Formats: sequence, C-alpha cells, structure tokens
Amino acid sequence: MSVTATTPATGIAWPWPVRPQHILLALFLIAYPLVATPFWTVQIGAQSLFFGVIALSLMFLAGYGGMVSLSQMTVAGVAAYMIALFGTNHVNIGFGWPWWAQVPAALIIATAAATLIGVIAVRTAGIYTIMITLAIGVVFFYFTRQNYAIFNGFSGFASVQAPVVLGINWRNPQPFYYLSLGVAAFCYLATVYVSRSTFGLSLQAIRDNPRRMGALGFNVYLHRVLAHSLAGFFAALGGVLLVWMNGRVSPGTIDIGPLINVLVIAVLGGLGRPIGPFIGAVVFVLLDNFAIDLIDPERFNLLIGSVFLLIVLFSPDGLLGLWQRLVGWSSTAGGAGSWRQNRSS
Repeated sequence: MSVTATTPATGIAWPWPVRPQHILLALFLIAYPLVATPFWTVQIGAQSLFFGVIALSLMFLAGYGGMVSLSQMTVAGVAAYMIALFGTNHVNIGFGWPWWAQVPAALIIATAAATLIGVIAVRTAGIYTIMITLAIGVVFFYFTRQNYAIFNGFSGFASVQAPVVLGINWRNPQPFYYLSLGVAAFCYLATVYVSRSTFGLSLQAIRDNPRRMGALGFNVYLHRVLAHSLAGFFAALGGVLLVWMNGRVSPGTIDIGPLINVLVIAVLGGLGRPIGPFIGAVVFVLLDNFAIDLIDPERFNLLIGSVFLLIVLFSPDGLLGLWQRLVGWSSTAGGAGSWRQNRSS
C-alpha cells in the first residue's frame, strides 16, 4: 500500500509514493543516535551517510549518465581542502573565515572543479573516461603532496574545526549525525527528483542512445557536463562533512585507494538506484572498521576485497540487485505454491 499527496493548487499527485518501509526506515534513522554509542553514531552511522553521498555522486553519473568517473573523491577532497584553507588549521595557512563563508566558497570551487573535469571527461567514453578521471585524481594527489605553499604538502591540514552554531558544536556525535542525515536525505531526494525531471530523463536517453538524442536536437555535450556539475556538488557536500569529522585533510585523503573505494561502495550497493550507494557505504564502513578483528591485521583488506568480488560475481547489480532477485525468487515460489494448492483443491 502506498500513499500519495496531492497539491491543492494543481491537483498533481506527489511523484514519490510513501510506503510503510519508507516510514520505518526514516524512524530508524532518526532514532538511531538516541540508542547508539558515540562510536556507532559517528564512525558507523555518520560516516556511512557522507560516504554514501560521495558514492551517490558516482551513481548519478554512472547509473543515469553512463559515465563512470573515478574523480568524485577528488572533488570531495577539493571541498575539504577549501574548508581547511578558508577556515583555521594547525599551520599559518588559512583565511579564518566564519563557517557561513567557508562552506559556500568550498562548494562553489569544488563544483567548478567538477564542471572542469566534466568538460574534459565527456569528450571520451567507456574505459577512456575511467582512465582520464583517474589521471585527474592522481594529478591532484601529487599536486597537493608536493605543494607546501598552499596545501602544506604531505602533512596537509589538521585541527580543522566544525562550526558552533546556536551553541551547538556540530562535531559532537548526535549533532554531526543529524547534519549528515540531513545532507544525505537532501542529496537522495534531489537525485530522485532530477532523475524524473526532463533533464534526468533526457540524460538517461542520452546514456542509451546519444547519437539519436543528438539528432533530435538535444545538446548531448551540455547535458553530460551539467551532470558532472550536479554530481560534483553532491561530492563536495560529502567532502565538507568528511573534513569536519576527521578534523584534518591530507593527500592521503585523495590517494588512489580512496578514489577506488568510492567505486567499490557504489558497486557494492548497486548503480541502479539512489539507495544503493548508501547500502554499499554501510557494508564498506562495517568491513573497514571490523575486518581487522576478523582476520590477520596485515590481511584485513583481503576480506574486504573478497566480499566485494563475491557480491559482484553473484550479483552484478550489487546488494540491491541481489535483494531484488531474492524477493523475486520468493514471490515465484509463493506463486507456484498457491497454484499447486488451488489445483489440488
């Protein structure tokens, strides 16, 4: 059973059906920090949310635009570095701006960087898009690592403080979790809305047949660049939360490993629907925190890689696709049982 709302002015049905499972999930997410310890609230809950946001930006590009980008963590890193530069840090490199000036400036610069990456990357396709976005990420990594005048080189920036607004320190476990939840909800709903808008439907049609859409008069190039801009904005929001949680940013934040991790998270959950990256983020964060307790400390990455390979092997659509297949099998089995029962009676 689903519930739809109708706007009084137009009589148009609200496009997102509200089902019981949506309400239960929302209630669970809201109540979660009230019963969880600070570790589970921040290290598991909040971290899963903002990693999910960064992976959502990749899902938007790959799932709706057919463009697999490995530079989404790079864009998040740009936003994180800008927060450290425009605010305060442990070295005398920074402007000391208040948070309400830092955040818009960081988002604008990071989104502009994502747009520039899109301008370059959309001229390619397939494996070449993956390689050129990876190359851009590697270039930015070495640029920050070797530049001491602006980015403080290998050490990066520490002591980056989250804002205190209305007497609330947003780095404290519960406020930071709810901030992350609000950002994740905004990005998720925005992705769903855009995917059903004229732009989103056009982008998906371009993904399926760019030549035909171009013949129909659609600007294929501009659609793809704008997709990179929107995805970059999501990634930038995740980058702001990332630096506020860790209190630091360094070249290690945007190394090749973190770049690949975003792809792993998105693929784990599934690239077909916006909820997929958040599911993948929960699994990845749990493995990242507890795999070292399940296997030899020197080989805990082996467990993470094995889980990833098994999921991709048995379900190319990730955990979400695996769940849908299990539900389909149970429905088929239930239908067959009902048919046999009806026949016997």
